Amino acid sequence: MAKEHRKMDVVVIGAGMAGLTAALYAGRSGRSVLVLESELVGGQIANAADIENYPGLPGVDGGKLISAVQTQAENFGAVVDEFDPIVRVVLSAQPKIVETEGAVYEAGSVILATGMTRRKLPLKEAGRYEGRGVHYCELCDGQAYAGKTVAVIGGGNAAVDAAEYLSKLASKLYLIQRSELRADAAAVKRLREHENVEILLHTEPRALSGDKRLTTATLFDRKTEATRELPIDAVFVNIGVEPNTALFAGQVELDAAGNIVAGEDCRTNLAGVFAAGDVRTKEVRQLTTAAADGTAAALGAVKYLRSQSK
Repeated sequence: MAKEHRKMDVVVIGAGMAGLTAALYAGRSGRSVLVLESELVGGQIANAADIENYPGLPGVDGGKLISAVQTQAENFGAVVDEFDPIVRVVLSAQPKIVETEGAVYEAGSVILATGMTRRKLPLKEAGRYEGRGVHYCELCDGQAYAGKTVAVIGGGNAAVDAAEYLSKLASKLYLIQRSELRADAAAVKRLREHENVEILLHTEPRALSGDKRLTTATLFDRKTEATRELPIDAVFVNIGVEPNTALFAGQVELDAAGNIVAGEDCRTNLAGVFAAGDVRTKEVRQLTTAAADGTAAALGAVKYLRSQSK
């Protein structure tokens, strides 16, 4: 059966803070807007339990914040389509083509806000225990380890935030980082105050073991060169992210790291195609800059559509 063809002014790919803000502004400008999200709405921010640095909303829950932005966008007519994976895009065409598993969309302008994905743990046995002791989403899987011993691997803000959340569930939590912590001092100080938390610096996992599930992590101390076996029920991995740009390779310009090349105006090398949020080349990646990108991309898209109508 042939797929249904639909026309939209703006198609936003990705429903994180950048994508939903773009949908809000484009919808408010009177344009028909579709937001496509292959996974859960919200992206990484939906997993943040306690956001302290979003202006005007100290201590806001990430899921609640993103839900509010989605509601705002929908109130201006944007349609958010969850769990409909994209199989093909043709971004140089006019109209531009975005094909999902369920439909083919013709768009006057496209905003790429696909964000980042957490890097996998680079141990050969990690895949064997994925979902059975190795996890990449603490909000999704943390509850299963209430009262158990868990570890968070990583040293940035995302890792410390994950440890903070899991410390309230686990009987014992280890934060394992191969060097020094890079997270904000305030977040680290708060984490250290939990009696059930132990921070292991200059330490890295070298192997994982267990029968059907993870039971032991082999740790290597980079200073003393000593090895130890740590009984563990689960590890939650936060060792960095990779841009979700494979779908656009060969069409929009990417930098060496795979980020979409776009300036503060969020314009890519293709007319009518914009990049917003963590997926574009930029120095600062924060919730506030994602919202700013969404705004710039949407207003740019609306301006582009006006020029095309002339």
